[in-house]
Amino acid sequence: MTFDVNTLFTIAGIGIVIAMMHTIFKQMGKEDIAHWITVIGFIIILYMVATFLNDLFQEIKRVFLFQ
Repeated sequence: MTFDVNTLFTIAGIGIVIAMMHTIFKQMGKEDIAHWITVIGFIIILYMVATFLNDLFQEIKRVFLFQ
């Protein structure tokens, strides 16, 4: 398992874009769309983090069980 710094930049970039879109839609008065954009962005980032945590736990399992 190699840790890639680009992943952190990808997550940060998605977060910045989602925050900008949320602000734009909220200023336009479409708060319901702004909230949905935030929820969808959160789910995307949560999925990315979950896959990396899965890789981390697989690596820990591999190291400690000598597989």
